[in-house]
Amino acid sequence: MADSYIDPDRQAWEVFKSLPRDEPIQMLNLIRLKPKAEYPPGHPDHGKDLTGLDAYRAYGRTTAHIFKRLGGRQVWAGKPQVMVTGPAAEAWDLAFIAEYPNSDAFIAMVRDPEYRELVQHRTAGVADSRLLRLAPVEPGEGFGE
Repeated sequence: MADSYIDPDRQAWEVFKSLPRDEPIQMLNLIRLKPKAEYPPGHPDHGKDLTGLDAYRAYGRTTAHIFKRLGGRQVWAGKPQVMVTGPAAEAWDLAFIAEYPNSDAFIAMVRDPEYRELVQHRTAGVADSRLLRLAPVEPGEGFGE
């Protein structure tokens, strides 16, 4: 695959920040992991032969207190099995939705100095990802309602 996405680009980040900030948001996360984690030299886990999943789980464990302190919670998680509609190359290892009380909570998390240090686990373990901001809505009776 030619393109991989680990962090938001500047333009997408500016759009994110321009959307309403005073209402709950949900973030759909699709994660493809590296077979082996790639920590930079000097990181305590460099050269430890950890998997991408090991690194991503370390990211989740070490940042959970920041996520919770800011009012975040995981509202849905599923194990991707097969891409029924779409390119097979878009297969994912992890899928979940994280909810925040508002976008300022998400912004505060990614700007938190401790989080910025710990996010190295995510970077070491993730080969590709998608992060889609959602406005929660009450589902209707039919698809798309």
